[in-house]
Formats: sequence, C-alpha cells, structure tokens
Amino acid sequence: MPEVPGLTIEAEAAEPLLLAGARLPGVDGQVELLVAGGRVAEVRAVGAPDATGSASAARRIDLEGRFVVPGLHDRHVHLSQWAMVARRLELSGATSAAEAAALVAGAVAAGAVEVAGFGYRDGLWADAPSAFLLDAVAGEVPVVLVAADLHACWLNSAAARRRGVELPADGILREAACFALVRELDDVADATLDEWVADAARAAAARGVVGVVDFEMRWNRDDWARRAAGGGFPLRVSFGIYPQHLDRAIAEGLRTGDPVAGTGGLVTVGAAKVITDGSLNTRTAWCFDPYPGLDEHPYGLATVPYEELVPHLRRAREHGIAAAVHAIGDRANARVLDAFEAVDGTGWHGSGSIEHAQLLRHEDVARFARLGIVASVQPEHAMDDRDVADRYWAGRTERAFMLAELAAAGVELALGSDAPVAPLDPWVAIAAAVGRARDGRAPWHPEQSIDARVALAASTNGAGVHVRAGQPADLAVVELDPFAASPDELRAMPVAATFVGGRVTHSAL
Repeated sequence: MPEVPGLTIEAEAAEPLLLAGARLPGVDGQVELLVAGGRVAEVRAVGAPDATGSASAARRIDLEGRFVVPGLHDRHVHLSQWAMVARRLELSGATSAAEAAALVAGAVAAGAVEVAGFGYRDGLWADAPSAFLLDAVAGEVPVVLVAADLHACWLNSAAARRRGVELPADGILREAACFALVRELDDVADATLDEWVADAARAAAARGVVGVVDFEMRWNRDDWARRAAGGGFPLRVSFGIYPQHLDRAIAEGLRTGDPVAGTGGLVTVGAAKVITDGSLNTRTAWCFDPYPGLDEHPYGLATVPYEELVPHLRRAREHGIAAAVHAIGDRANARVLDAFEAVDGTGWHGSGSIEHAQLLRHEDVARFARLGIVASVQPEHAMDDRDVADRYWAGRTERAFMLAELAAAGVELALGSDAPVAPLDPWVAIAAAVGRARDGRAPWHPEQSIDARVALAASTNGAGVHVRAGQPADLAVVELDPFAASPDELRAMPVAATFVGGRVTHSAL
C-alpha cells in the first residue's frame, strides 16, 4: 500500500504510536494517546507522567490539534452491491421514466451489449415505467434497472427472455423476484469482485470507517474469509445470515460475535437477517393505512408470515445467533415486535435489531425500549424519501424516521447507510440525523433531529464519543470538532487518518 507523509498505510500489526497534540470533542485542551498492542493503552493530559513506561519506545505523531474520535461503523451495508454500482448506469438523477429511458438509449448508442443500471426512484414520477418504454430504446439489448431501494427491478423484454423471468405488464419485478434477479446480476468472478470490494473498503476507510455490518444476500462467510485472509483488510466486518443459510450456519456451529479463523479477528459472525416487508419507494412497506391511489397491495406487502417468523427467530436465538429483522412500515414494525415478544418477552438486549424502522406507532417506541431492540436506522433515507413520504404517508410523517423519540425513550440507535441505497459514509448519516436537511432545503420534521453527541455515539458500535484507555485502537482523526460542526460541515467532515487495531488504514496527514 502507498506511503503518505507522516504515516504509512500498513497491512501488518502496527508499531506502538504516541499520538500527540490530539483533542477530544467538546473537551478543552490537548491530550496524548498511546497506542500499543492494537489497543489504546493510555489517554493522558499533555505533560502527564508516562503511566505505562512504554511511551518512550513509541513512534510520535503530532496531530497538531486535530480531533480524535472512536472509529466509525456503518451498521447496515450491502458492500458487494455498493462496490458494483460505480460500474453501472447511474439513474439517480432521472426525474421521469422517459428520462431514465433516454439514459438507457445513450448507453445502447455507445455500444452497450447489456445495460445494468441503478438508482431510479419512481415514486414521484408523472409517467410510469414500462417494458414497452425500454423496448423502444433498447430493442434486443437486455436492460435491467435496479431501483435505489433495491426492492424493484425494471426490465425490458429482451432481459426477461435472457433471464427466464415472466415480466409483469409494467415491466417491474418486486421484492423476492427482484432479489433473485439481483443475485444473478451480482454473479461476478471472485477475484474481480474482491478487487472492487477492496476499493470500496479503502474509500470507506478514508471517511473514518473502521467497521461495517454486511447484509449481502449470499453465504458471506467464505467471501469474507478470503478477502480478509491474513488480517490486512482495512475494515472490520460482521456478516449477516439469511433464512436460506440458517441451517448451514447452525450446522457449522456459527454464533454471533465469533471470529472467523484466519482473518486476524477482523471478520465476525453477525445476525440472522429476515426481510418482513418491502420499501416506501416501491410502495410495498407494510402499513396500517393504505397507499393513496394504489389498487394492488394497497397496504404494502408482508413478505414473511408471522407463523414462520416466530419459529425462525426462536431457532436462531437457541443457537446463539442474534436477529436483524427488516421492517419499514408501521404494521411491519408492530408485527416484528410482536414476534420478538413471542419468542422471549424478557427482552432481546444486545441480540436483536429492527433494520430501518422508518414508520412507527408511538406506542411501539416504548416496546422497542422494553424489549431492548436496537433501532438500526439510516437517517439519509429521510432526506431521500421526504417527498415520497409526504405523498404516500400523508398525515403520518410525524411518525417517520423519529430518531428523537426513540432516543428519548432509551432505545439504542445504530446508524447506517444501507449502501448502495445511501452512500457508505457515516458523516452523511450523522449530518442527516442532526440537521434533517440537505441541499439547502428547510429541515424536515426537525423535532425528530438528535444531538451530534447522540448521533456520533450511534455510529461507533458502542465505543461512545470519547476515546478511552483499554478500547481497541479503532480511531478516526478529523479536522473539526463534531460537537461544534454544522450539519453541512458534518456531511463533508475532513478525515485526516483512520486506524484499525492500531494499523493505519487511511492517512492524509
């Protein structure tokens, strides 16, 4: 890996370091941090005695008043898909089906023999997607366009024939049918995909990221064992286990939190992931109230029957595997809380999360707290979805993305991106949680914003907001005090260096 002024990005265990001239957020004065053996050995005031007696042997790095925070974690990503989208036709700027089709036409005119696109959001389009529209611009060139929320795919007839799928009249595959097709699109040679993932991981490290929870829909243990072999990967990774793989995980004795052999402790077994409803933009999030103007599945979709969800969660828990359950609509969230309670009404503290939790009933917030369910949320989705929510969840948006109410109730928040749905950048999530605004617009439901301290704590995987002696030396060095920065400054936070277990994984010093 390349050398940079001041620090060298290392693949092996780092030498002891003394980080001098450091500052902690919201704290006056400077401190020195001694890093040794992969942990923070000491945090001391400038000039204080060397309590460990080892500082003299450490390499001194002067941070010149920069701020040090615990390294950041993104608690919900699809890392392979995030790595792939940079190689696909970008559709996020399309404001109509016709505009998206024009982008496809441009790719075909440039010689594409197959078009894979990502990022369209059709919830507010005046015109509707259709296979006919793509057929008109692409002819026999197969076209598969994946929606930004990952819950829908828009195809033309040539792609449907090539992939062997029956195409609905509108050309859209939703939920399970979409997921199956995306898995086919993601069938890239291991060596190629590993290179793309490594690029994405380095980019994440450059934003202060030290760890991710990866929810790719495949058997991920072997992928991550290969990528992190030898321990030099720049991120810690916890991988999810989907229902089709739970039997295998149990048979192989996997338990949440266990390290994967040969990865230097970087890769650990994650939670059992279950998807119980759809999404807002696809209008399949399962709600108590109907979507206006929607005749098919007017309340959204419940994708896992309750009578299957409860035994699945129970079986995972009995074998030491935590649960991470996708629920977006208020009805889905209520039902998932019912299931957690049915499995074990004494609480799921530390072993259960609801992923997304976008629309909730007020009375269910208290149940999150009582059961100890983590709310694994993606604040940038509120910025992407605010207009769609105002249309399809009209009259209910005071209950959407209500981070402040969850935090006030004592619910543990875990911030993430759901990359590629939003960028893999915790500073973006923190800024959205604090400011509830983007692109110069007025804040959306600012009463649900949270303090920067709360947002940072929800982004460090339990490490808090201040670096402490004894913690793993997973650190981010930033140019601004996160507690004093504006939301716009948080969104663009300059990151000077990142350490994982005392190894330098990014440096701009």
